[in-house]
Amino acid sequence: MNSKLHAVCDGQGRPVVLLLSEGQMSDYKGAALTLDALPAAKELLADCGYDSDWYRQALHVKGIIPCIPGRKNRKIPLTYDTKLYRQRHRIENMFVKLKDWRRVATRYDRCAHTFMSAIVLAATMLFWINES
Repeated sequence: MNSKLHAVCDGQGRPVVLLLSEGQMSDYKGAALTLDALPAAKELLADCGYDSDWYRQALHVKGIIPCIPGRKNRKIPLTYDTKLYRQRHRIENMFVKLKDWRRVATRYDRCAHTFMSAIVLAATMLFWINES
Protein backbone atom coordinates (compact mmCIF):
# COMPACT_ATOMS: atom_id res chain seq x y z
CA MET A 1 0.00 0.00 0.00
CA ASN A 2 2.80 2.42 -0.81
CA SER A 3 1.83 5.57 -2.61
CA LYS A 4 3.50 8.79 -3.63
CA LEU A 5 1.84 12.15 -4.04
CA HIS A 6 3.17 14.43 -6.79
CA ALA A 7 1.94 18.01 -6.47
CA VAL A 8 2.22 21.22 -8.42
CA CYS A 9 1.63 24.34 -6.33
CA ASP A 10 1.11 27.98 -7.12
CA GLY A 11 3.32 30.76 -5.75
CA GLN A 12 1.48 30.77 -2.43
CA GLY A 13 1.90 27.05 -1.78
CA ARG A 14 -1.65 26.02 -2.73
CA PRO A 15 -1.96 22.77 -4.69
CA VAL A 16 -3.02 23.14 -8.29
CA VAL A 17 -2.27 19.66 -9.68
CA LEU A 18 -2.25 16.47 -7.58
CA LEU A 19 -1.19 13.04 -8.81
CA LEU A 20 -1.24 9.90 -6.71
CA SER A 21 1.08 7.18 -7.95
CA GLU A 22 2.46 3.90 -6.72
CA GLY A 23 5.29 4.24 -4.23
CA GLN A 24 7.85 2.53 -6.46
CA MET A 25 7.26 4.84 -9.41
CA SER A 26 10.14 7.22 -10.06
CA ASP A 27 9.76 10.97 -9.96
CA TYR A 28 10.60 11.07 -13.68
CA LYS A 29 7.40 9.25 -14.56
CA GLY A 30 5.37 11.45 -12.22
CA ALA A 31 6.87 14.50 -13.87
CA ALA A 32 5.93 13.18 -17.29
CA LEU A 33 2.33 12.62 -16.19
CA THR A 34 1.95 16.12 -14.73
CA LEU A 35 3.73 17.91 -17.58
CA ASP A 36 0.60 18.49 -19.68
CA ALA A 37 -1.33 19.81 -16.67
CA LEU A 38 1.25 22.42 -15.68
CA PRO A 39 -0.24 25.90 -15.45
CA ALA A 40 1.40 28.88 -17.11
CA ALA A 41 4.37 29.95 -14.99
CA LYS A 42 7.73 31.69 -15.24
CA GLU A 43 9.71 29.24 -13.09
CA LEU A 44 9.27 25.74 -11.72
CA LEU A 45 10.88 24.73 -8.42
CA ALA A 46 11.48 21.03 -7.83
CA ASP A 47 13.84 18.86 -5.84
CA CYS A 48 16.68 16.87 -7.37
CA GLY A 49 14.39 13.85 -7.84
CA TYR A 50 12.96 15.65 -10.86
CA ASP A 51 16.37 16.41 -12.37
CA SER A 52 16.60 15.08 -15.90
CA ASP A 53 17.60 16.55 -19.21
CA TRP A 54 14.36 15.67 -21.00
CA TYR A 55 12.26 17.32 -18.25
CA ARG A 56 14.34 20.49 -18.37
CA GLN A 57 13.97 20.55 -22.16
CA ALA A 58 10.20 20.04 -21.95
CA LEU A 59 9.94 22.92 -19.48
CA HIS A 60 11.94 25.18 -21.77
CA VAL A 61 9.59 24.30 -24.64
CA LYS A 62 6.66 25.39 -22.45
CA GLY A 63 8.47 28.64 -21.63
CA ILE A 64 9.17 27.68 -18.00
CA ILE A 65 12.59 28.17 -16.43
CA PRO A 66 13.50 25.13 -14.30
CA CYS A 67 15.00 25.75 -10.87
CA ILE A 68 16.04 22.19 -10.07
CA PRO A 69 19.33 21.28 -8.41
CA GLY A 70 21.30 18.60 -10.22
CA ARG A 71 21.73 15.11 -8.90
CA LYS A 72 24.99 14.32 -7.17
CA ASN A 73 25.96 11.78 -9.80
CA ARG A 74 25.92 14.31 -12.67
CA LYS A 75 29.30 14.56 -14.38
CA ILE A 76 28.83 18.25 -15.14
CA PRO A 77 27.12 20.12 -12.27
CA LEU A 78 24.16 22.28 -13.27
CA THR A 79 23.61 25.80 -12.08
CA TYR A 80 20.31 26.97 -10.64
CA ASP A 81 19.06 30.03 -8.80
CA THR A 82 19.74 29.22 -5.13
CA LYS A 83 17.90 32.32 -3.95
CA LEU A 84 14.77 31.27 -5.81
CA TYR A 85 15.16 27.66 -4.67
CA ARG A 86 14.75 28.79 -1.05
CA GLN A 87 11.08 29.35 -1.82
CA ARG A 88 10.60 25.58 -2.14
CA HIS A 89 9.74 25.48 1.56
CA ARG A 90 6.22 26.50 0.53
CA ILE A 91 5.81 23.17 -1.23
CA GLU A 92 7.06 21.28 1.82
CA ASN A 93 4.71 23.32 4.02
CA MET A 94 1.82 22.27 1.78
CA PHE A 95 2.64 18.60 2.36
CA VAL A 96 2.91 19.21 6.12
CA LYS A 97 -0.52 20.87 6.19
CA LEU A 98 -2.04 17.97 4.25
CA LYS A 99 -0.50 15.46 6.66
CA ASP A 100 -2.08 17.28 9.60
CA TRP A 101 -5.19 15.43 8.53
CA ARG A 102 -4.75 12.06 10.20
CA ARG A 103 -6.65 10.25 7.47
CA VAL A 104 -4.08 11.45 4.91
CA ALA A 105 -1.00 10.98 7.12
CA THR A 106 -1.76 7.35 8.02
CA ARG A 107 -3.59 6.41 4.81
CA TYR A 108 -6.69 4.84 6.31
CA ASP A 109 -8.15 4.09 2.89
CA ARG A 110 -7.20 0.98 1.00
CA CYS A 111 -8.47 2.10 -2.40
CA ALA A 112 -6.39 4.69 -4.22
CA HIS A 113 -9.42 6.62 -5.46
CA THR A 114 -10.81 6.91 -1.92
CA PHE A 115 -7.44 8.03 -0.59
CA MET A 116 -7.11 10.59 -3.38
CA SER A 117 -10.60 11.86 -2.52
CA ALA A 118 -9.47 12.40 1.07
CA ILE A 119 -6.41 14.32 -0.16
CA VAL A 120 -8.51 16.52 -2.43
CA LEU A 121 -11.01 17.17 0.37
CA ALA A 122 -8.20 18.13 2.75
CA ALA A 123 -6.60 20.37 0.13
CA THR A 124 -9.93 22.07 -0.57
CA MET A 125 -10.57 22.71 3.10
CA LEU A 126 -7.06 23.87 3.90
CA PHE A 127 -6.13 25.98 0.93
CA TRP A 128 -9.19 27.13 -0.96
CA ILE A 129 -11.92 27.56 1.65
CA ASN A 130 -9.76 28.92 4.49
CA GLU A 131 -7.99 31.57 2.34
CA SER A 132 -5.75 32.82 5.15
